[in-house]
Amino acid sequence: MGTYINIKKGLDIRLVGEAENVVRELPMPETFAIKPPDFIDLTPKLLVKEGDEVQAGTPLFYNKIREEVKFCSPVSGEVIGIVRGEKRQILEVKVLADKEITYLPFTSAHPADLSREAIVTALLNSGLWPFIRQRPYGIIAHPDDIPKAIFISAFDSHPLAPDYNFLMQGTDEDFQSGVDALRKLTKGAVHLTLTKEQNATVFTKAKGVEFHTVSGPHPAGNVGVHIHRIDPINKGEVVWHMNPQDVLMVGRLFNRGVFDATRIVALTGAQVKRPGYYKTLVGHPVHPLLADAGLKEGANRVISGNVLTGKQISDNGYLNFYEAQVTVIPEGNEPEFMGWLAPGLNKFSMSRAFFSWLSPRKKYNLNSNMHGEERPFVITGQYEQVFPMDIYPVQLLKAVLIEDIELMEELGIYEVVEEDFALCEFVCTSKIEAQDIIRRGLDIVRKEMGA
Repeated sequence: MGTYINIKKGLDIRLVGEAENVVRELPMPETFAIKPPDFIDLTPKLLVKEGDEVQAGTPLFYNKIREEVKFCSPVSGEVIGIVRGEKRQILEVKVLADKEITYLPFTSAHPADLSREAIVTALLNSGLWPFIRQRPYGIIAHPDDIPKAIFISAFDSHPLAPDYNFLMQGTDEDFQSGVDALRKLTKGAVHLTLTKEQNATVFTKAKGVEFHTVSGPHPAGNVGVHIHRIDPINKGEVVWHMNPQDVLMVGRLFNRGVFDATRIVALTGAQVKRPGYYKTLVGHPVHPLLADAGLKEGANRVISGNVLTGKQISDNGYLNFYEAQVTVIPEGNEPEFMGWLAPGLNKFSMSRAFFSWLSPRKKYNLNSNMHGEERPFVITGQYEQVFPMDIYPVQLLKAVLIEDIELMEELGIYEVVEEDFALCEFVCTSKIEAQDIIRRGLDIVRKEMGA
């Protein structure tokens, strides 16, 4: 039985540069890259070397800690580069793509006819397992675990987020097969969260899921909020979650027996001349998208993801593994006339420091300027205004700072990851790097628990 969740605490950040509802296709780019730093707690062990020929679905590397978890090439072609950083850390595995993709064949079958073990093996061998993530810790799910539930959030409330109601249309068969496979992985329910406005049959006609309706400001679309309200995590419990487009990849594996890493990406932001959607593959270079849509003049910041949780990449970089959005905003490195003394008619603020509260529907062209630096961490009540979980956010952050594991557990560290604190970081007067602190706390607890 589904539930209705109304989120009251939060903040919608309305920005200029929303993607137009049109999907554009580009010629096959020359190179693709899978980046080990995109994954938490990954020690990669290479399975290929420069000059090797691969197909889509060929393993490139595996996790040295969990050898069964493989990371596969999204395209066929030649491995042309192993990019390393400090201490020979592997940063990228680059593949020179063929004009036409050839696929490593896997067995196709209806998930209902397969055992749980067979589905897990298929997902591991095809490179699809890394798309399944778990709470607590926000890491790749452990294949040996049996989660108490699996969550699929069918909408995203981040600034300029892609509209899954639009981009998932016509994918009913693959999505249903993906759901059928996920149902075999848990003894609990597969939860699908929607908004009232979503009417795409791929979601509304899905079978074998428990529907939930969510409304309210961001972070209403965060899967962490849904888990907290529907099936909270206690110590020792595990919940898995997936992005809707990743569920499609699972469905395509069982329907057609291939690792089809196709993903539609939203190119957004005030500095994009023609914001829209692009048909891409996992590991796609960002430059062809930017060149086709065009960028406005000036210093730009390119972000793989959204402005709250995404990561800055270069114009010649590659999409992060889990992202379905690219955002381009002004860098904000130019001096500002009068600084904070200016009236701020075009500035956005949660408080009444500027005039944004008079125009709640107005869209803003914001840059990356932080308007200050880190200051003493004081209690202002700002975090509680945008944090909709029954958790004390400031106290949890301070427990992490003093590395008190028992206190972290009592304050709910198992229920959160970085993105749940992104709004806290945005509104913070003290400019505290809340997301980095939460990741530090999660890593401390995970290592203590041996997870």
